[in-house]
Amino acid sequence: MTSISTSAAPRKRVTRLTRSSKIMKVIINAIHDKKGEHVVSLDLRKVTEAVSDFFIVCEASSTVQVRAIADWVEAEVKAECDERPYKHEGHNAGQWVLIDYVNVVVHVFLAETRKFYKLEEMWSDGVAEEEADIIPEAPAKATKAAKTTRETTKK
Repeated sequence: MTSISTSAAPRKRVTRLTRSSKIMKVIINAIHDKKGEHVVSLDLRKVTEAVSDFFIVCEASSTVQVRAIADWVEAEVKAECDERPYKHEGHNAGQWVLIDYVNVVVHVFLAETRKFYKLEEMWSDGVAEEEADIIPEAPAKATKAAKTTRETTKK
């Protein structure tokens, strides 16, 4: 007869995200770096049917800019937070790129596409906040992605 252990494996401590979490700051700053417009964060933590804690929504004026913002968000989050997205979609079409970091989902829209889908209205139970400026971080340091960009532009 074998004994079955009833003690559970130790759980990892899960920290709740807040608007001031590092990944949020990095994403918002990356969007501003590439001139993303009308940046809004939606706090969905109190919405029971929400798929994540936060949505960050922004728009761009061209498909090239949509892709540039999405690429820069991924590069900066990887360099600063050592996180890769769980999933990303829409990069080829370039009208709406979704980057899923599980607790934070980034939506980069063309302006017309954002108006059509009205994502902020669909999730109006969440608390929306306009993200107007770059969020200062602790000691300012150049990221690996920024260093690479500067080095390639110098050549």
